[in-house]
Amino acid sequence: MTKAIIYCRVSTEKEVQETSINRQQEELQLFANKYNFEIIKVIEEKQSGYEIEREGIFDMLEEFQNGNADTLLVQDETRLGRGNTKIALLHQLHRLNVNIYTLSHHGELQLSEGDSMVLQIVSIVEEYQRKLHNAKIKRGMKKAVSNGFNPTDNLSNQHLAKGRERKEFPIEEVIRLKKNNLTFKEIASVLRGVGYDVSKATVHRRYQEYQSLENLQNQD
Repeated sequence: MTKAIIYCRVSTEKEVQETSINRQQEELQLFANKYNFEIIKVIEEKQSGYEIEREGIFDMLEEFQNGNADTLLVQDETRLGRGNTKIALLHQLHRLNVNIYTLSHHGELQLSEGDSMVLQIVSIVEEYQRKLHNAKIKRGMKKAVSNGFNPTDNLSNQHLAKGRERKEFPIEEVIRLKKNNLTFKEIASVLRGVGYDVSKATVHRRYQEYQSLENLQNQD
């Protein structure tokens, strides 16, 4: 069953707006029942759509990032936000592969031609920024290695090795790249580009080992 979040927003605390937000929730709940969506959370906010720093938005994005839901139900896209805030949120939701359904479209959100064009431009710019960032990392690591730097000497989890020989690569660089929002696939590609023959699964597993070790150290 599809797991969805209902998001309702009005701009002020006025009584007429209170009626509006209640109506949004009721209509979206009926919509969810019609399509047999499981509602895991209902988020209500009374704040301007031009503001992006909203607790409800942060809460909603966290649920999607954690995989607790994959569908968003809103009255229309202006409930998410207005102006640049709307575009930024639509872009982030697209990156998270979130399906958006609206009452105004009686189904999946249909973006205007203008909004679609802006989102395409943002995606292209972001992709080239990521490629440039990866290229700079590769260049820096190649230069360091050519100067005799061996990043594997500083691995903090070598003692976890058991059985077959472990593939060594700079876990510190994995951590840094992960903080820059690169995927494990992208990180593995960067490492292979500088001579470390590792797979996405190996990078993911070693990252989890590092996190487990950090958690144990924090508990001591």
